[in-house]
Amino acid sequence: MFKKSYFKGWYFKCSDNNKTVAFIPAYHQNDGNKTASLQIITDDAVFNVPFDSLEFSENPLTIKIGNSIFSEEGLFLNIVDDKIAIKGKLKFHQLSPIKYDIMGPFSLVPFMQCRHSVYSMKHKIDGQITINDQCLDFREGIGYIEGDCGRSFPNRYIWTQCCFENGSLMLSVADIPFLGFSFTGIIGVVLIGNKEYRIATYLGAKLKKIGENTVTVRQGNYQLTAKLIEKNGQPLYAPDNGVMNRTIHESASCKAYYCLSYKGKAICEFTSDRASFEFEYV
Repeated sequence: MFKKSYFKGWYFKCSDNNKTVAFIPAYHQNDGNKTASLQIITDDAVFNVPFDSLEFSENPLTIKIGNSIFSEEGLFLNIVDDKIAIKGKLKFHQLSPIKYDIMGPFSLVPFMQCRHSVYSMKHKIDGQITINDQCLDFREGIGYIEGDCGRSFPNRYIWTQCCFENGSLMLSVADIPFLGFSFTGIIGVVLIGNKEYRIATYLGAKLKKIGENTVTVRQGNYQLTAKLIEKNGQPLYAPDNGVMNRTIHESASCKAYYCLSYKGKAICEFTSDRASFEFEYV
């Protein structure tokens, strides 16, 4: 696949009622130049640590970058450079994988600009880490794991993720270039208890509204709305033809409103200040 330009990255979100930290290990190459990086985003800061390379396996998911390990079982962190020092261990319990590939039949289509993966919608976290001598206790924490690979992030897209009391959700809406034209691609999952609601283009989902920090999609009698209420954006590097030279802004923990409804009646409706949101749709 993309021999000249390619990226592969993973997103490990760890949060509780008071704090959020997300770790983004990534591999990227362009014209034979291969590099790796680890981005760390907190409630009020972001850090980027460069590396020469990383090692990974998909089954089970395990990424080794520098002296740190990121996996489905947890995180072992030993990161020290001139701007940040992170050490500690976090153990993951009771992962919630989705029923099948979030890309659906598009997972079989070659040369997609970007492919998305969801490894766990929600899981428990146990452990402690220190970031620049500040101790963060995640004994009552929850986590989320996803990944992306391809050439570039879409030019215009929104992405949001939020865990709530009895579930978790993620939604992405993007302009997808394909064979000389483009279409609006939608992928999303709302997990409530053990029931999974899948919202996707390949299931008939359509974009109803996007703008003013709000997105609404409809699939048959189902409708899902996500609204970014209070931004807390931090700059992150994102891939463009395999090079991490694009800047996007993510609110790793912000205030957002969500509503999943069926025939106009709310199935799940809530506001959270632990939401994650990227609204790159202008």
